[in-house]
Amino acid sequence: MDYLLEIRDIKKYFPIKRTFRQILYPERQQYVKAVDGVSFGVNKGKVFVIAGESGSGKTTVARMIMKAIEPDTGSILFEEEDITKFTGDRLKRFRAKVQMIYQDPYSSLDPRMRILDTVMEPLNIHDNVSSKQQKIEKVFRSLHDVRLEPAAEVASKFPHMLSGGQRQRAALARALVLKPALIVADEPVSMLDVSVRAEILELMRELKEKFQISFVYITHDLSTARYIGDSIAIMYAGKIVEMGPIDNVLLSSLHPYTKALIDAVSEPDPNNLHAEKIIRIKEQVGSADPRDGSGHATSIGEQIGCRFSSRCPDAMEVCRNNDPELLESQRDHFVSCFLYHKKGQAYNQ
Repeated sequence: MDYLLEIRDIKKYFPIKRTFRQILYPERQQYVKAVDGVSFGVNKGKVFVIAGESGSGKTTVARMIMKAIEPDTGSILFEEEDITKFTGDRLKRFRAKVQMIYQDPYSSLDPRMRILDTVMEPLNIHDNVSSKQQKIEKVFRSLHDVRLEPAAEVASKFPHMLSGGQRQRAALARALVLKPALIVADEPVSMLDVSVRAEILELMRELKEKFQISFVYITHDLSTARYIGDSIAIMYAGKIVEMGPIDNVLLSSLHPYTKALIDAVSEPDPNNLHAEKIIRIKEQVGSADPRDGSGHATSIGEQIGCRFSSRCPDAMEVCRNNDPELLESQRDHFVSCFLYHKKGQAYNQ
């Protein structure tokens, strides 16, 4: 299958800072396996969701896609070219085609710059052909596309003069002004009021259809994920534990961790206000340890079991000593769990 963006077995390990005692008495270096062998593909004009709790590695994947940090191993293919090898003009052209919007719209906008100058900044960097007036027209068009009207009035304002939803629209206009092929959205609605979230998500859906833009949408909220996504990968402790078409994964989930995330989704039913909510997950006792299978602090090359085994209600002995591969249990539905280990073939791209 031809993907716009294809991630192949990327890994990123961060060394854990040594204590004074460890400096005096050297021990084997410990690492946080932030991303540990992640693979997936994003089709043109589709939304690929990466979901999971804080610390699962979602943002680290996003930063590697944007080439803000380099993967330790693996490759990232954009339009069938490995961006990990890009430098100079090739890297600049790539960054014109791939933009990012962040969780906090206020911190992503320079408070000293008017919205006109903020949205025009990517054009000043990448567009050497258009005149200043043409760039201003492109800015107004981009503000119109994200429904910031009247565009000329909004363009003259500073970020502090806008509401949170308007600031996120301005950040989206800034990403949109170059007409990119891919936008990476890192928790773009988590800091907005609930009433505004649906508007921003609906806007992103319209932009996807209108301009055939692909999105990598990063979130911990499965309700927004289903609203906007086409396919989804559930991450836990640096690895994908389940992946597939979004309705298959969320309505017929297989992995115990995915089921626990779904259990935690709030239901907008006043009759359930005082109902006891049961989340299918075991409480983890103590802190993460290199030997306990949690995956949060393990040495490179050390053999561990399933990262979720210490919290999994279905854990078996095989889970504590072996790390399951990502397997195709059903058509296009992949899961990393020994409960389904014999039902498919390993996911390799």
